[in-house]
Amino acid sequence: MKSAKPAAKTATAKAAPKKAANAETHKLHDIVMKALDQDKGENIVSINLEGKSAIADYMVIVTGTSTRAVVGMAERLRERLAKEGVKARLEGQDTGDWVIVDAGDVIVHVFRAEVREFYNLEKLWSADFSTVDYTLYQSS
Repeated sequence: MKSAKPAAKTATAKAAPKKAANAETHKLHDIVMKALDQDKGENIVSINLEGKSAIADYMVIVTGTSTRAVVGMAERLRERLAKEGVKARLEGQDTGDWVIVDAGDVIVHVFRAEVREFYNLEKLWSADFSTVDYTLYQSS
């Protein structure tokens, strides 16, 4: 006797909505923003990802003036977060062009100016995803 296969998910199925950011997440976001400002980060942009993505509640993008500044800013941010009891991971500090500080609900991208301009994450993540038609194929 064959067992029944579970129904396949369709392209129109919606993911469960992520819960709204809590007070701890807002506090973490404030700590990040103040730390980057104190470190003379340039063109600091915060993108609210609530309801857009399950990866985080905030994405912060900041520019450093050189590879040393990028790496230093990311490492100092990790140290400040550690003092607040937040464990953060760093990725990309070997090259210093783009370092990601993953603090859970707040993800920080520290770029050199040219690299930030090339990837243009602000444009990508500021899109209104609610208006996208995810229909893969419709026969006529």
